[in-house]
Amino acid sequence: MKKFLLMCCFLMGIAAVSHAQGGGGMRKSPEDRAKDLKAQLSLTDDQTAKVTAIYKEQAAKMDSVRTAANGDRSAMRTAMMPMMKATNDKIKAVLTTDQAAAYEKAQKERMEKMRQGGGQGGGGGGSQN
Repeated sequence: MKKFLLMCCFLMGIAAVSHAQGGGGMRKSPEDRAKDLKAQLSLTDDQTAKVTAIYKEQAAKMDSVRTAANGDRSAMRTAMMPMMKATNDKIKAVLTTDQAAAYEKAQKERMEKMRQGGGQGGGGGGSQN
């Protein structure tokens, strides 16, 4: 019985660490990302459908890059940065001027948070709080 409890605790610990580090299966689907953006920017149904299609296209491309990079983070980052910029540009083209401004502001805040180690898989101990 003790071995069973020990094994359960061990597995729960591994699951917790994996989740805290942004474990593989934790990415949001294109539909969920579009729903989040709809709520954040008050998108119309038409805009949401277009954004969902953009996110689906990006997800397919990124999956192929992940496969081709074979775990090489530097290669993935180098290949994904232009794709992410293109995706952001496509999304901004779907938005109204006010929505695009709010989207740009949210993107900048997210990037700043990631630079400070607050993003998924961020630097960890580098914070100076």
